[in-house]
Amino acid sequence: MQNTHQRDVVVSALKHAAPYIRLYKKKIFVLKAGGEVFASDAATHHLLEQVALLHQVGIRVVLVHGGGPQSTELAQALGVPTRMVGGRRVTDKQTLDVSTMVLNGQVNTRILAACRELHLPAVGISGVDGGLIKAHKRPPVTVEGHDGGPVDFGFVGDIDSVDPDVVRAQLDNGLVPVVSPLSADDSGTVLNINADTVAAALATALGASKLILTMGAPGILEDRNDPSSLVSYLDLDDLQELRRNGSLAEGMLPKARAIEAAVRGGVPRVHLISYKVRDSLLLEIFTNEGTGTLVVEDTDTLTPEEQEAGA
Repeated sequence: MQNTHQRDVVVSALKHAAPYIRLYKKKIFVLKAGGEVFASDAATHHLLEQVALLHQVGIRVVLVHGGGPQSTELAQALGVPTRMVGGRRVTDKQTLDVSTMVLNGQVNTRILAACRELHLPAVGISGVDGGLIKAHKRPPVTVEGHDGGPVDFGFVGDIDSVDPDVVRAQLDNGLVPVVSPLSADDSGTVLNINADTVAAALATALGASKLILTMGAPGILEDRNDPSSLVSYLDLDDLQELRRNGSLAEGMLPKARAIEAAVRGGVPRVHLISYKVRDSLLLEIFTNEGTGTLVVEDTDTLTPEEQEAGA
């Protein structure tokens, strides 16, 4: 009896997923995962296992990773102070050296090693490779919520352009690009760029069907201190309202800007999910209900099923 039940569950799941597989086959998804995911072998394996399944059903996945916790840990070990303003890291020369070691060395290589274990054909690149991301050093800027005057973020870059052909060539060869967010300016100065920003720019340049941001929280919260106040779906006007009323914590502000850039750049769906929720990536893609927050330009464009699922 139990075997019959298990068989029925498997068949039902396959039937349910089939329309989504047909819809998304050969489409490009850009997935951004923060460094906190890759601080744990179990969390790394769980996320990449889901990426491998997407790859196997024909979805073209680009993985952009961060490395914040690892950078902070190494900086502390080396006696290099860490300074954050508005959810972004201030990057002096020593901090840049740490970020380069962590992002292009430690984190990127560990992800590729885990991909090999899962027989997922992945290749590691950064914004420096092949001129993928061209950037310039950010001038001192006024930071939302910071009262100390303009902030010089040091060796932090603002994106000038993205060459999607660098990544598309990897996708066309059946590979999963694993992208470190480091880049450089025209003089060869290495620059650190927020991984959410890089993911949004890549998603726009590639014409991605989805941008998916993974994080510790379950999604966007109406009350950032209440995990049960998850917002299932919203549009850009709703996002602006959450920013105005203080619902977005410091770390969410760069994500909010990245979301807006992606949606305004033509990415139709942006998803925020928690890597702590089991199979959250698969559930977000292959079910109407999902697990996190869906952001679109206008919620009136959502299907009745999507609106009902988020109600």
